[in-house]
Amino acid sequence: MKTKVLFICIHNSARSQMAEAWLNHTCGDYFEAQSAGLEPGTLNLLAIKAMAEVGIDISNKKTQDVFDVFKSGQFFAYVITVCDAVSAEKCPIFPGVTKRLHWSFPDPSQLQGSDAAKLEQVRAIRDEIRCKIEEWCDEVCPEALGRLSRRWRKS
Repeated sequence: MKTKVLFICIHNSARSQMAEAWLNHTCGDYFEAQSAGLEPGTLNLLAIKAMAEVGIDISNKKTQDVFDVFKSGQFFAYVITVCDAVSAEKCPIFPGVTKRLHWSFPDPSQLQGSDAAKLEQVRAIRDEIRCKIEEWCDEVCPEALGRLSRRWRKS
């Protein structure tokens, strides 16, 4: 049985979606990730593009409300908030018996500059999330990351 993980941020439009996709891509044999938000919005187009650049399609994902996930009665072994440090006080808490973690990543919806500059910043956030996912997988499930390392070396 896979360990269930819920990633939460404010809008469920970029950071939590990328974290969900990375975990399912990286350690999908061991974990089942979902994501939700306090105030669900629409998927961030730059997050969709940045993930597509690394071969992960999140374009058909829907944003969902954390309270709807709670009401569904699902249980998660881990609930990980991915709000930035500035909005951490608004970052939602998911009730229940679970391990809660907080990983701070910048909010793509708050980025400044041209579209090209924003995309470059989203790529950096994407890569930060990937590194954090890989580090965490290595901590909680070393055999998963060992398999991942072999797969990345082949490509």
